[in-house]
Amino acid sequence: MLINYVRRGEGKTLLLIHGLGSNWRSWQTIMAPLATERSVVAIDLPGFGKSPPLEGEVSIRALADAVTRFLHEHELLGTDVVGSSMGARLVLELARRGNVVGAVVSLDPGGFWAGWERHAFHASIWLSVRLARRLQFAMPAITQSPRWRALLLTQLSAQAAALAPSLVLEEMRSYATAPSFDRMLRDLVRGAAQEGAASGSLGKPLVIGWGRLDRVCLARQAARARLLFPDARLHWFERSGHFPHWDAPEETARLILETTAD
Repeated sequence: MLINYVRRGEGKTLLLIHGLGSNWRSWQTIMAPLATERSVVAIDLPGFGKSPPLEGEVSIRALADAVTRFLHEHELLGTDVVGSSMGARLVLELARRGNVVGAVVSLDPGGFWAGWERHAFHASIWLSVRLARRLQFAMPAITQSPRWRALLLTQLSAQAAALAPSLVLEEMRSYATAPSFDRMLRDLVRGAAQEGAASGSLGKPLVIGWGRLDRVCLARQAARARLLFPDARLHWFERSGHFPHWDAPEETARLILETTAD
């Protein structure tokens, strides 16, 4: 399985894993400060960005298997890792498996919804991606407007108007064209529930970061994540939505570097 990746900086390796529909470029807001201290490897998950889709099952479990193989092939087992959204759930799965990754920062992980929250997540993401696909012809013009950026990304970002138009355009194109988007969304909603890790079983630092203003994975879901991962430290981003690395890039980079420091 070929996984596309980019590398920036020098030093101890740090792996970045994007969320549903995104690609490695979603991390551009924090790659520079991270690369001043670390060798940052940002991947495109299979079926997203420039990485070809998985053959057969498309699920969190299958993605975790693929990332584990990537780490093994590149002699990176035990590497510190950061994930966002779906990628945040993925890094929790990697941490739970043991001896795969080092320190973990999980930013607004999906999969901890209950009752109606699951259906609301599915409906809102399903409608949003179809809107993005229909509006691709107009996206270059739409993303130039701070007001339209805020409307487009109201679910994901509390500070979307301040984001670079090029970043938003790339994200909208990625959502619209990712071949594994629909199958992965189906697994997130209907697939197996996330398993946890018993107290004392991890052996490495684990921080779960959550935006107080998250409209995709509601803030109350953080308590459920802590129940499954009792060794985790919870960090709140007070003025952030679903993507802290967009809404609070300096705070996010600082949290990552502190958590993964030797």
